[in-house]
Amino acid sequence: MSYNDLGFGSPDTQFFFDVNTNTLFKKDDRNFINALGIQQLNTLGNSSLLDIYLSAGNVVEPHYHQNACELVYCISGAAVVSILNPFSKQLLNIPIKPGQVANVPKAWWHYEIASVDNTHLLAIFDAPTPEVILGSDILRLTPANVWAHTYCLDEKKVSETFAPIEPSVFIGPPANCPKRPPFSAEYEQRYPQGYAAPQGYGAPQGYGAPQGYGAPQSSLVPQGHVPIQGYSAPQVYSIPQGYAVPQGYAAPQGHGEAPGNSQPYSLRFPQPKWDDLTL
Repeated sequence: MSYNDLGFGSPDTQFFFDVNTNTLFKKDDRNFINALGIQQLNTLGNSSLLDIYLSAGNVVEPHYHQNACELVYCISGAAVVSILNPFSKQLLNIPIKPGQVANVPKAWWHYEIASVDNTHLLAIFDAPTPEVILGSDILRLTPANVWAHTYCLDEKKVSETFAPIEPSVFIGPPANCPKRPPFSAEYEQRYPQGYAAPQGYGAPQGYGAPQGYGAPQSSLVPQGHVPIQGYSAPQVYSIPQGYAVPQGYAAPQGHGEAPGNSQPYSLRFPQPKWDDLTL
């Protein structure tokens, strides 16, 4: 039943839900994500959230939400929210501490890395059930020969590199990963706890391209699925070409779209939804 079809005098009307009882993904006792959407609370309307717990160096893997914006609020600890601006072609790294937020526009590639242990983030969406396309799915479900042919790569090396990515990652690195890069130390040094991003903050030069946000579990990608039509990033977030976006910057009214950047994303993948997950 949709929100618009809901009769608020009905005995089926829900006004309370314990988010702790609906775990979307769990890596271990210190790294997990709980979820709340309209499937759990039918009076929720056009909003939903993820309750995210991370220890230092753990990553909510790169991903994007094709139907929702995301507001990331830091409750405790510290994290860096990284956002790829498809118009300026810059990677924005926004450190947040308790009481601070980072806003991710609809369909923008992004990820979060915890700078310290006991980091608690709240991700708020303007959709009753946010959809997600996960980087690990993009990497593992695109055939190796396509990567190799498109980017002039060694197909064997591509296959070997992506072979360990079997299920969706969600929170990386995976628990069975033999290599644990010291991301926490790197991020604490680059973005110390309590550091507030200065106005006009842009992506550091030479910073590596973002990786992808975890994919749905393999059981959620049925054989013979019909790909969804790709989402094009909304023009409302258009930024003049070459413009470095400062934190909290509101796009000027009447601005034009950057030439050649009208549709930065048009990927076609299955549409995983929270209510389809079986954990």
